[in-house]
Amino acid sequence: MSVHGPAPGSRTHVLVLGGTTEARRLAESLAGDRGVRVTTSLAGRVSAPRLPPGDVRVGGFGGPDGLAAWVREHGVDALVDATHPFAATMSRNAAGAAASARVPLLALRRPGWTARDGDRWHSVASLAEAAVLLPSLGERVFLTTGRTGLGAFAGADLDALWFLVRSVDAPEPPHPRRMRVLLDRGPFGLAGERELVRRHRVDVLVTKDSGGDATAPKLTAAREAGIPVVVVRRPPVPEGVPVAGTPDEAVAWVRRLYAEGPGDAAASGASG
Repeated sequence: MSVHGPAPGSRTHVLVLGGTTEARRLAESLAGDRGVRVTTSLAGRVSAPRLPPGDVRVGGFGGPDGLAAWVREHGVDALVDATHPFAATMSRNAAGAAASARVPLLALRRPGWTARDGDRWHSVASLAEAAVLLPSLGERVFLTTGRTGLGAFAGADLDALWFLVRSVDAPEPPHPRRMRVLLDRGPFGLAGERELVRRHRVDVLVTKDSGGDATAPKLTAAREAGIPVVVVRRPPVPEGVPVAGTPDEAVAWVRRLYAEGPGDAAASGASG
């Protein structure tokens, strides 16, 4: 674990659990606010993360108790969970820590994707469910679920399938037996996604419902090519946690926090 940045001042201290584009944009907005000190926490799973402005902390907390202790020790006034929509464990830890440390919590979640005319989507609850469905849909799979969880596609019953796996960092075993790895980081353009589908003769796409524009062109490319898409549904936000759909909504929540007081802002929640 590492911590960078000046000692806390008298400003409202906001801890952003980050790693997403929305988290970085939120930190950029808050860093220019004289009433706020922002610290972004990164899990450290990506080898070369894009660091946001403000203080940056890299490493785990040790569960909800460790996060609550860090919040108390560093005088954090509010938490914003701006992690990936599929970071369910971190979101549960944030909810538990916020309740324990008695600080308000906001979840920043980009809206999920919506199917359009011509889409051939198959909604599933997990990567394991996606793996069971694949043999009935195609043989050449474009797998865009990241480098973790590839073990779900490593079973012998999928050995006849070929996988194009795209991730920021190289995946580690277990993973599919027949696999080509494409190391790349979004955003991705439509022309490039069309070319990947054509060149690799992809006949089925697997993705998580991450939402946002950075990786959405693959859905358009799949729709144009008429190939099925297996979409893993995102886990729900912990019960009782208010949700903001954009960084601007999260900024407004923070500003209400130091204008009205933590109790009033937490009660008012956020739209989105």
